[in-house]
Amino acid sequence: MKYSEYSAVVIGSGAAGLYAALKLSEQINLPEGVLIITKDSLGESNSKYAQGGIVGVLHQNPADNVESHVKDTLKAGAGLSDEETTEFISKSSDEVINDLINCGVNFDKDEAGHLTFTLEAAHSIRRILHSGGDATGKGITESLSKAVRKDKNITVLENAMAVEILVNADKECKGAIIYNELTGEHEIVYTSALIIATGGVGQLYKYTTNPLGATGDGVALAYEAGAIIQDMEFIQFHPTALALSPESKNRFLISEAVRGEGAKLINNNGEEFMSKYSDKRELAPRDVVTRAIFSEMNKNHNSNVFLNASIINPEKLFNRFPTISGRCRENGIDISKKPIPVAPAAHYTMGGIRAEVDGKTSIKGLYAIGEAASTGLHGANRLASNSLLECVVCAYELANYISFSNLETPKMIDEGIIKMIDVYSRSIKGRTYDIPTLKSKLQELMWNNVGIIRTEEGLIKAQKEIERMKNNFKRFRKCLNRDEYEYRNMLTIASLIIESALSRKESRGAHSRADFKQTNDNPMHSNILKTDEKELFYVE
Repeated sequence: MKYSEYSAVVIGSGAAGLYAALKLSEQINLPEGVLIITKDSLGESNSKYAQGGIVGVLHQNPADNVESHVKDTLKAGAGLSDEETTEFISKSSDEVINDLINCGVNFDKDEAGHLTFTLEAAHSIRRILHSGGDATGKGITESLSKAVRKDKNITVLENAMAVEILVNADKECKGAIIYNELTGEHEIVYTSALIIATGGVGQLYKYTTNPLGATGDGVALAYEAGAIIQDMEFIQFHPTALALSPESKNRFLISEAVRGEGAKLINNNGEEFMSKYSDKRELAPRDVVTRAIFSEMNKNHNSNVFLNASIINPEKLFNRFPTISGRCRENGIDISKKPIPVAPAAHYTMGGIRAEVDGKTSIKGLYAIGEAASTGLHGANRLASNSLLECVVCAYELANYISFSNLETPKMIDEGIIKMIDVYSRSIKGRTYDIPTLKSKLQELMWNNVGIIRTEEGLIKAQKEIERMKNNFKRFRKCLNRDEYEYRNMLTIASLIIESALSRKESRGAHSRADFKQTNDNPMHSNILKTDEKELFYVE
């Protein structure tokens, strides 16, 4: 098999992966360069489709302060956000966002040339920067991708995915096995710093705002390698995704910022309903708004509600939301005159690989940043626009940590790793699988039983069915193609979500059990999953 050596390898090319690669490239002690591995083209990621913006507690916004942002984050996180982590990320936002600007990211400004800030749900003040009106993620990833392409110290491998993490007998990460989709071959990459930045898990659900590549690959690989995974039950369903019909599965996001600028949710009778569910109305935390919409849909047996943006000044509406208004226009909806059909969709996972703010995981040499990581910032329910901030702050801190680590590319691969590699040299025998149909069945199962509102009965039903699906799919090491590897990873992630959801016998944040009341009080623990003991336990 082909093999290569790099000082650092980044798996994923969203905001976290791109920014980490750029900051790592600046380090003078990485002689063998940085490799970015991405399943699609560079920059294709959840980050690219983030519309609303990025939180910035900046000196240019004197009305804001770290204490206020931390308070809002902790409240939205329903008692599970880590205060120390939250404070660190908030304090770091000014330095890192100004560095993004130096990297070429253009945030929107007013006529006087001052940065403009918007408001989103559960924020107490306007502190969210945006780019291109409602194309913030695209603006960030395109700018960073351009910088990466120019950087001679960074190599980009597109249309490839990591399929196994190489861990030696001392529980140290030494690299990864890569599947190259263009050649159909497996390759070995050795490194002393393997960075997982693979994004989320939205494609496990029938309805999602996530792109097709969001299949939880990094979290699944880290779990199988023995890394600690936590809080997988907390899947955030965005309240407002464009719902043109029940058949439209991959749904276009309607940013929370539209509600922040004054749009109102109405049911099929044209009635505003959020006052029945929260005194914050449309600006309640996402989990609250999602359950309110879900309740209205079920009550009236409808597949969607509506978002009325016509009450916003048309000039402001179109200037502020060109991407949303354009997509709606393509589907015959003038948002200045007609309400937008919306419904919840799987959007973000608060859980993932347990990691510190500098990306360190429980395995030496393995790092995780972005949505694939769980740093403790988001708790049980992510505060809007904190995700892009976490991506770049943690990428920045990871590069700082590695710069002092004096990395050496591993030259000696022990016998255990050689045996792991040997599996990928053998040919596969056995049946072929209809992966699109299998994926669709899994997505339907997860939506119906492990979705917005959960019950013990539904969770157990899904658990049994996924075990059956695992038993029927015989390829849990080497697979034939990308689709099979994704399906393999999706089954692993589905099991982790269900196991954690069954263990959390309460409703908290995005994890809502019909058999338990919703609470933000008396925080329980984080759900910790470890593959080596094959057990779930709690950590205070």
